[in-house]
Amino acid sequence: MASILEPSIGLGVVHLFGKRGPAVDREAVLAAVKSAEADTVQVVAVAVLGHKADFAFMALGKDLWRLRRFQTEITDAGIDIIDSYVSLTELSEYAMGVPDEAKQARLYPELPPAEKTAWCFYPMSKRRNPGQNWFTTEFDRRKELMYEHGKSGRTFAGRIVQLITGSTGLDDYEWGVTLFGKHPDDLKEVVYTMRFDEASAEFAEFGPFYTGLVASPAEVLTAAGVA
Repeated sequence: MASILEPSIGLGVVHLFGKRGPAVDREAVLAAVKSAEADTVQVVAVAVLGHKADFAFMALGKDLWRLRRFQTEITDAGIDIIDSYVSLTELSEYAMGVPDEAKQARLYPELPPAEKTAWCFYPMSKRRNPGQNWFTTEFDRRKELMYEHGKSGRTFAGRIVQLITGSTGLDDYEWGVTLFGKHPDDLKEVVYTMRFDEASAEFAEFGPFYTGLVASPAEVLTAAGVA
């Protein structure tokens, strides 16, 4: 068995987007989730809307080998993984002064949050264009812009739970953004509102969006026609 591989701080995160294969073993998928959870992996199951995927499994845990094993187990159960995203929970350099409780929630979140079953995920990066290069902008200016951006997000407290995970050097974009909302229009409104912030309007590049409904693994499989 491979040695345990853990980040020095925080959790590993893998978003697995799947389609129903010709012979999905429902009980094997449920057993894979149950086994992962017994090993302190958090698994969020999502019934995906639209053609991009049938379901998503967002898995968070300390041991990356255990996350990889979960991926193998659901693949062996007949799920075709058609997209994925790999990242780590992190504490932003602009958020070092936040209360300890807020730091803990970013590094070691407890998911899914209660009563927030509308869900979306998207990756994003910061621009490096001439005149729009985030990485050549002075730190104090970047911090100011991110404070403004965070202030917009905080107006959605109680409606949205957001988890931003870092993926620089791990995947195609620099961050993954996972949103949990009370209503689907909460997801739409928070993304729309925050796009007017300069940190987003001037510097952000977005990847594909996945939207779905958080439910139990059994309900998610049933929604995809896996009996």
